[in-house]
Amino acid sequence: MTTPGQYGIIYNWDGAPHGYSTAPQSLDEFLQFTYAPLIDTQVGALFWCVGEHAARWSSTALEQLGDVHGRHYESAAAYHHTENIRRMVERGEDPHAALIERGHELGLAVYASLRVNDNHFDGAQIGDLPDLHHTELTSLRQQHPEWLLGERTSDWFALSWDLSVPEVRRYRLDHLREICERYDWDGVELDWQRHPFHLPEDEAYRLRYALTDLQRAARRLADDIASQRGRPFYLAVRVAGTLESCARIGYDVPTWVEEGLCDIVIPAGAAATDPSLDIAAFVDLCRPRGIAVYGGFDGGLPGPWVGPEEHGVKERLRTRAIASRYWEAGADGVYVFNWHADSHTRREMLTQLGSAESLRATDRVYAATHRFLVYEGAWRGAYRPDRQLGQVPVPLRETLTDCGPGAELTVADDFTRDLPRRLELRLRLHEWVDGDEVVVRWDGEELAAGTVSVDLTGDSTGVSRISGDVWLRFPLAPTRVGRGTHRVETVLRRRHPQLVCDLMLTDVELAVAYSETYAATLLPEKSP
Repeated sequence: MTTPGQYGIIYNWDGAPHGYSTAPQSLDEFLQFTYAPLIDTQVGALFWCVGEHAARWSSTALEQLGDVHGRHYESAAAYHHTENIRRMVERGEDPHAALIERGHELGLAVYASLRVNDNHFDGAQIGDLPDLHHTELTSLRQQHPEWLLGERTSDWFALSWDLSVPEVRRYRLDHLREICERYDWDGVELDWQRHPFHLPEDEAYRLRYALTDLQRAARRLADDIASQRGRPFYLAVRVAGTLESCARIGYDVPTWVEEGLCDIVIPAGAAATDPSLDIAAFVDLCRPRGIAVYGGFDGGLPGPWVGPEEHGVKERLRTRAIASRYWEAGADGVYVFNWHADSHTRREMLTQLGSAESLRATDRVYAATHRFLVYEGAWRGAYRPDRQLGQVPVPLRETLTDCGPGAELTVADDFTRDLPRRLELRLRLHEWVDGDEVVVRWDGEELAAGTVSVDLTGDSTGVSRISGDVWLRFPLAPTRVGRGTHRVETVLRRRHPQLVCDLMLTDVELAVAYSETYAATLLPEKSP
């Protein structure tokens, strides 16, 4: 069996295959849905979500999933997912045991993944608890609203547990202990990032010892299980993408590493892939202690999709670039979360991302980190600027000293080894008109005037040929784009005098084309 630093790709399944059949689902159907995406790929470990707060097995420690409302459901999806689990158990089948057995037959390590503080209650507040109908709700949450964060955190996460409360930590440890002791897992993951709101907002750093308390208890449990079984029982943690963000949330990762409280550290986003993960800092911290580091991907990339490539193509281009950067920074592998693949949808990525060598000379797009905030509607407060800093979007305004916002692009490619056919720097501007004067500097050197391409991706009718969204495009020579971090500065020298709205810089990207097909979509380098 492979060890934590040898998995290539870790694939986290959230339990969704239970909902891929109408009830009742057969055990064989469940296993087929679960493993079809992983066979003949670079995936070396499956991390299986064992639920948020209610049990998906015959439990003595927890309520059964669906019991809180007497197996009456708020949606068809909740009905199919939950009843498929319940009926398997009623038939005397054990999906977890079958899952582990099948994974081992395929040569995969199989871990339990516990979401420490998952909150999928759609922004519900404490006052909503008496009337809230949700399958993941438990009576314990209803009985103890004083154990919840409430107004001491972001709106979206009001019903999250307050892990500074000792009773809450005992409850989470009971969940962890039962699932780990009951089944023959190869290890367990504490998924702290789904969702990363565990302590009162203004006290999280000072109360970080409470999260370390639970992490220590998990380590002792894992060591006890390893001792009883006579083989390793590994402990993984999924945390925020920078050590600073970890500290703000309450993850004392340096202490966890120093005390050996984990075997795998997974820096990751929370609701979207964080392309600015500081992988190198985690590698520097963890490697001397023999702790593996895996760069995390979430279900999608941050921010709204904007061309010029088709959505799926763009996502693959971005994903390759991010994974290449992880490997270049010294990661032991990559970790994918909420990919919801079948045997075809993610196969290209799952057969490329698992090593630096298989990613060599593949088309990619490096991009500045895009953040977006939601202040209204169902997703209000789900994203917080103090946890996720971004480089774009940013307004461009005239300055006194001919300066502008800078964005960093970290390139992992070695162009002395693999020469691309074309390189193109491109910047997307919103609310642009003829007469706006914008200059761009690459590593401090001003580039010749770029080519303006109108971006029509926002026009669903296909009728208009005019848009306030444009791409400024600059072909670059490989000699100007070495491996490492490059700075792109965008300067507004003159805004059209008849425009009172801001000119917004929304995206900064470097497209790298190795294939003829992709190269044909980019600008050729200009002759001197």
